[in-house]
Amino acid sequence: MPRKAATPSQPGRIGLALAGGGFMGAAYELGALCALAEAIDGLDLTKLDAYVGVSAGAFIAAGLVNGVSAHRMVHMFVEDDDPETTFDPALLLRPALREWRRALRSAPAGLSATVGAGLGEAVLGPQAAVWRSLERSLRLLPNGLVDGSPAERKLAHLLSAPGRTNDFRRTRAPLRIVATDIDSGDPVEFGSHGYDHIPISRAAIASSAVPGLFAPVRIGSRYYLDGALNKTVHASVPLEFGVGLVLCVNPLVPFDGGRAHARRVSRSGISTVMAQTIRTAIRSRMSVGLAKYRVTHPGSDVVLFEPRRNDAETFFTNIFSLSSRRRLCEHAYLSTRADLLERRAQLEPILRAHGLSLNVAVLNHPARRLVREVRQRDLPAPRTRAQATLHRLGRTLDDLDRALEIVGVRRAR
Repeated sequence: MPRKAATPSQPGRIGLALAGGGFMGAAYELGALCALAEAIDGLDLTKLDAYVGVSAGAFIAAGLVNGVSAHRMVHMFVEDDDPETTFDPALLLRPALREWRRALRSAPAGLSATVGAGLGEAVLGPQAAVWRSLERSLRLLPNGLVDGSPAERKLAHLLSAPGRTNDFRRTRAPLRIVATDIDSGDPVEFGSHGYDHIPISRAAIASSAVPGLFAPVRIGSRYYLDGALNKTVHASVPLEFGVGLVLCVNPLVPFDGGRAHARRVSRSGISTVMAQTIRTAIRSRMSVGLAKYRVTHPGSDVVLFEPRRNDAETFFTNIFSLSSRRRLCEHAYLSTRADLLERRAQLEPILRAHGLSLNVAVLNHPARRLVREVRQRDLPAPRTRAQATLHRLGRTLDDLDRALEIVGVRRAR
C-alpha cells in the first residue's frame, strides 16, 4: 500500500513491535514484557508512542495501548483467576460450523468427481491416480476448522470497559495490526488510513487467523489471514512514526538443542516439524528486515528480545495446559531478566540515549517471581463442556510432563 513519508526519528520516542505465536507466543511475550517493565526505569509500556502487533501480539498491543499493563494481562491470559476477564484457549475450541456445513454440502458432488477422475487417471499408474485423488479430496475440506468469533467477542467486550476503546481512531497512540489479504498476498495495516474504521477486535482476529486452522476472516469484500505470513515483527511501522527506539519481542525461534540433545525435532511428530519449518522461515525473514532497518533508519535503535535457540521450554511447551502456560510465562520473565543482565554493556548506552536505564538491583533480586505455581486440583471447576475438555487435556498433559521430568531425573542419576 502507498505510504506517506516517514517522520524523522526522535530520541525518547519509543515504539513496540510484538510478533505472533498463538497462546504460547502470548504467554512468552507477557513474561518478557513484565521483565522489561520492571527492569527498565522510565519505561511505561502503556504510554509508548506507537504500537504494532501481529497475531497474538495484536491482542497484547491492543491491551497496552488501552492502558492495560502487561502484569494485568498476565492475570487475564495466564493466571486464569478472574472469570470476568479470563481469556483462555477454550474460546478457540468451537468448530467453525458454517465452514463445515459448506464443505458437507459440496461433498457428494466433489466425491463423485474425485472418484470419477481417479478412475479415469488410473491409466497413468496407481501412484499418480492416488496423489491426484488426494489433491482433489483436500479441496473438499473446510477453509478453517475453528471459529474465531468467540475470541473476537471476548476482546471486544474487554475493550468496551470504561477508559478503553475498540476504535483505532480513538487510541491514545497509533496502533497498527497487520493481517494478510489472502487473495493478493499483501500485508494490510489495520489502523492506517482507509483501514482505521475496522474495530480493533476484528482486526486482531483477522491477524490471528492461522491458515488451515481458522477460516479467512471477511472484512468488507476482502478476506484476511495471519499477519505473520509476510513477516512477524513489523518494526518498520513504529519507525515510520518517528520513534527513536523500537522494542521488539519475538517468541518464534527455530530450535537447536545440539546433536546430543535428548529432544529432537525430527523425532517429535509432524506438528513439531511443521513448527520448526515455519519458525525457520520467519526468523530468516526477520533477520533480513532487522539488517535493513539499520540502513533505512540509521538514527533509530531496534532492540530484539527472543528465546535462545536451545530453549526447549519455549519450543516444546503445551499451549492447552494452564500450568504449562504459567511455567512458560515465568520462564520468559526469568530468561529476559537474565538476557538484560548479559547484554547490559550493549543495552545501557542505547537506553540512556532515550531517557531510560537498567535497574540492576531489580535484575539481581534473587526472589522475584511473576506467576504463582499451580496444581490442577487447585483450578476452578470448568464451566462449559469445552472448558471441561480442556481441563482434562491439561491435567493429562501435566501428568505426562511430571512423568517425563521423573524419567529425566532418574536417567541423570
